[in-house]
Amino acid sequence: MKLSEITKEPKLIEITIDDEEIVKDFGEPLSFWTWDRQPVETFFKVTQSANENPDEMLKVIKTLILDEEGKEILTGNTQLPAKVFVKVIGKITELLGK
Repeated sequence: MKLSEITKEPKLIEITIDDEEIVKDFGEPLSFWTWDRQPVETFFKVTQSANENPDEMLKVIKTLILDEEGKEILTGNTQLPAKVFVKVIGKITELLGK
């Protein structure tokens, strides 16, 4: 198979956090969207900065947390609760690793 046969435009996918702790705390699963494919530069920024520059990794991760229209949800001073943000990071890094 040729690589050209498996290339395609990224599409938004919904990611759900539905573990017991989240459902207990919020009464329902939490969802966000991200792209199903990321530029290789994004992958390298996240993996390289994870140990060397965690602040940079978090900046990149924040750009991958989107609403259903593909817009970043963490802008300005908006923040997620720390335990939710940690779970979001886990979901995104899991997706990047695939």
